[in-house]
Amino acid sequence: MEPPAGKPPRSLPVLAGALAASWLLPAALIATGLGILVLPLLVVAVASLMRVGGVLLDRLFAAALTVAGGVLVLGLAFSLWPWGLAPIPTSGVLLTVVTLTGWLSRRAPRLPLRFRPSDLLVLGTSYVLWHYLHKPLVGKGKGWRLEFLTTAEDRLNHFSYFVGIEHVGGYNFLHQEAAKAYMMSPAEAVYPQGSHFLLAWVDSLVRSSSDLGSTLDTMNRYLLYILVAYALLGTALVWAARWIGGPRLRGWRTAAVCGTVAALVFSSNYTDLVTHGFDSTIIGLLMVAVLVAFLVRPAMRTPEFLLIAGLGLITVTYVYNLFGAVAGIAVVVTLVAHRRRFRRRTWLLYGLAGAVTLGLAGLPSVVSVLSKLDVASTSNLGGPSVGADRTILVGGLLLALLAAAAPTNRRTGTGQAHLALVLGSGLVIAGFAWWQMRTIGHVSYYFEKLAGTGVVIALVSLGAVGPLLRTTSPARVGVLQRRAGDAVLSVLSVATALSLFAGVQWGMESFKAAPTAWYNNSLMAWSRGESWSDIGPRHGATVMEDLDGISGPMMVLYSNDDYKNLKSTWIATLLRNRGGDMLPLYETHWVNIGAAERPAAEYQAALAHVKKAAEKLGEPMTVVVADPATGDRMRKDLAGSTPRITVVAKPGNNWVHSWNRSFPGD
Repeated sequence: MEPPAGKPPRSLPVLAGALAASWLLPAALIATGLGILVLPLLVVAVASLMRVGGVLLDRLFAAALTVAGGVLVLGLAFSLWPWGLAPIPTSGVLLTVVTLTGWLSRRAPRLPLRFRPSDLLVLGTSYVLWHYLHKPLVGKGKGWRLEFLTTAEDRLNHFSYFVGIEHVGGYNFLHQEAAKAYMMSPAEAVYPQGSHFLLAWVDSLVRSSSDLGSTLDTMNRYLLYILVAYALLGTALVWAARWIGGPRLRGWRTAAVCGTVAALVFSSNYTDLVTHGFDSTIIGLLMVAVLVAFLVRPAMRTPEFLLIAGLGLITVTYVYNLFGAVAGIAVVVTLVAHRRRFRRRTWLLYGLAGAVTLGLAGLPSVVSVLSKLDVASTSNLGGPSVGADRTILVGGLLLALLAAAAPTNRRTGTGQAHLALVLGSGLVIAGFAWWQMRTIGHVSYYFEKLAGTGVVIALVSLGAVGPLLRTTSPARVGVLQRRAGDAVLSVLSVATALSLFAGVQWGMESFKAAPTAWYNNSLMAWSRGESWSDIGPRHGATVMEDLDGISGPMMVLYSNDDYKNLKSTWIATLLRNRGGDMLPLYETHWVNIGAAERPAAEYQAALAHVKKAAEKLGEPMTVVVADPATGDRMRKDLAGSTPRITVVAKPGNNWVHSWNRSFPGD
């Protein structure tokens, strides 16, 4: 049988060689400690088979989203086979799937080695963000870096989910009993685990081994992964705005759009997502940005479009299922707006593929609801939050609505999809706000999370504004003169955007020498090391060294501040791979003794919570205090307790800094 025109014939020898390479190449890289190179190899391999966009960077973004979705879907199988997340078998299977896909589709690997000058702005955003995010860690030891890992309870939780996946070898919700040893139950069943699974798989490549190594090393790597994820979020926002602008976004207008989005990213309060430990939110917003861009302007063949839509929806819901509402709207409106591209005779096939996609996307959420998740009450939970910038959220969405409704845009499928997305996502966000106002009287924690998707849509929608900035060039201007003029205008556009939206003043002093707006933004505060958290007088050595040799559950009381005691206890349990102890040990949140003598009433109230924690544990527990006198007092009062409570004093370990150094995200 002759192959279709323009497609190479299927060759069994070529298939055999490619399958062998799919296993031998990653095995060789992992054996030599270069397992992390498997990740770019996999992304490039997928990109070479896709037909998306016209430049290399566009293709790589499409491939990265596809790889993320593929890892999460195949992760269901990885969670059940005997090798867990071992790097060689997982990499081999992923590359095998890519090889078989290329062979069956008769697609020869091909990459568009084309670049756009604005690629420098996209990649430059990565560099700037990484420079400032990594700056406070430079030259600091592993223990010191814990000051930036432990800035909030949320990150301690996220780390426990991440390390739990590494220990059980797959999704926690598929290994619930085993996972309970590493996190506070029922998180193993109810919390979305996509971001943690992706990072755990990447970590196996970084380590080039199934051996987890020391927990302290793992904590340091995890912090770097989160910083990389936030840098990628900013990068994706700039790229997505350019992508949505399409082929009509050219020259200095591209620079104006990319520069404006980058400036808003640099100056926004969203670096506080890092400080607050909202790790899944960061990665979820990253996936929303890439998915929305490809759905609004699906400049690709139908197979790629369906693949990206399906795997993108799965990725978003696995990483942060709340964002699945916006992702689902994006998929639906795109299918409607671009319905003419689908052949009627294959609608049944599309329907079956859609049903499978929805089933896979909803699986973790169904497990959550069927376990112990109360959706209504959870949706109204309060807590520290990073407020979505109302100026960008409201003004940006209105500007997006204006661009999408412009006559030149709304007559196209892309314009219609964009308009429907802005209206649909706006209604979802407003509807959730209305529901919270009606039930609890104010918007709270999860509204701010959901509103983050509105900020993402507002920022990437700036790409649709760019083409409206039309200019006309003199008819007799030469190519070189036109390009030179465009380059000058591009530089001016970026400089203007950074000045207007990021507060960059290019070396000029502020009025009366007051700090500039750029100096005061949250990214700069992080870069100066101001977002560190007090973890003891020796910057982590306390919980790493002084507690060696203590086995079993442990409560660490190095302060007379109950929250600091909770935090030091939590760090100790994580460093000893006993995160599951925190469910009963959360009683520490009401234990405000340990660093100095306290009045009798306060001491007795705190001691009651110590006893309650031991009762919940149901096994002997060790209590570590900083003050010897308090230790002696507790030994006397806890003598004969059942279960047994052993008190150990570690003088000089008291936490000495104020509340805001314990919780800088407040």
